Amino acid sequence: MSGITLDTVRKEFGSGEEAVLAVEDVDLEIEDGEFLVLVGPSGCGKTTTLRCIAGLEDVTSGRILFGDRDVTEFRARERDVAMVFQNYALYPHMDVRDNIGFGLKLSTQQSAAEIDQQVEDVAAMLGIEDLLDDKPKELSGGQQQRVALGRAIVRDPAAFLMDEPLSNLDAKLRSQMRTELQTLQHDLDVTTVYVTHDQTEAMAMGDRIAVMNDGRLQQVGTAEEVYRSPVNEFVADFIGSPSINVFEATVDGSRLDGPGGFTYHLSDASPVEGLDTVRVGIRPEDITLVDDGIPMVANVLEPMGNENFLYTTLGDHDITARIDPTKRPQPDETVEFAFEESALYLFDPDTGDALKTKDDGEIPDRGADTDTRPSETDEALEEAVE
Repeated sequence: MSGITLDTVRKEFGSGEEAVLAVEDVDLEIEDGEFLVLVGPSGCGKTTTLRCIAGLEDVTSGRILFGDRDVTEFRARERDVAMVFQNYALYPHMDVRDNIGFGLKLSTQQSAAEIDQQVEDVAAMLGIEDLLDDKPKELSGGQQQRVALGRAIVRDPAAFLMDEPLSNLDAKLRSQMRTELQTLQHDLDVTTVYVTHDQTEAMAMGDRIAVMNDGRLQQVGTAEEVYRSPVNEFVADFIGSPSINVFEATVDGSRLDGPGGFTYHLSDASPVEGLDTVRVGIRPEDITLVDDGIPMVANVLEPMGNENFLYTTLGDHDITARIDPTKRPQPDETVEFAFEESALYLFDPDTGDALKTKDDGEIPDRGADTDTRPSETDEALEEAVE
């Protein structure tokens, strides 16, 4: 086991004026045994970063260390990592037993009996011991995923690298596999870097989350830290479902004036001091329907059983509220809302930087400069790495 350090890692595709910057000067410390999730929209550089850690891409500049060992110039097979892919990459002509043990046959001097015992032990751990003689085409998606995990686990690597391994599963199975992956990683205590574009998956699984956008690391922290105290508007908007409501308001001393007659008086105007306008953010769960508040027009109600999602219009802005399941406003009905000032987010209209977060505390270190530049669209990982 070992931690992983990215020291000012930069990756460009092409050269000269044709060069495309995919990953820009990423500094990241991944602790030994940590489950870190790289999350961000398509094209943000997260898969390219994973490829660099794996050795599938050469870095343009910077260093990658596994523990104290500099592996920047090492090839993928020399880095002692095991990868799990989105498409599972199972060999269709081999049964489950041979798929799991294939890497051991190539990379170790163990006897066939020793390899077979390790394969059976891993299969029992994953609950697929009855499938060892089946071919991949005979397996369900979840079973194939377990085989792919088994192939990675049996090698006892220094680190697991996973590229959206659950994206091909249905919603229920994804939820189940999320839990199983977390339990498995905790039991094995192996450093894991997990790539996903699904922020719900990231928040549910990661010890910490590393949010990326346009090739740059935006913020690193626990799910709660990133959710409650985002460093900028991008992170606030990307993390959370439904997304945070954001609109622009003019600043008049301590008063904020926004769309549709929105008016709010701040008890502390220091975050907006010197600004003419500010970006206001309110999370859906912090909106409360009241009898005497800020008016908005109901559009669509989505009953979710334990809660309702209400989609409304405030002036020319869409506002989403997560409300009590007993409240059912009708389309075109005018409803009124309020929120606590402690739940208010404020963002700089020019830079997007957070001026006030939900905790109304010190804005955390973003872990990287958040200026944005175009980035290369993520490439798919190779179908097999042994």
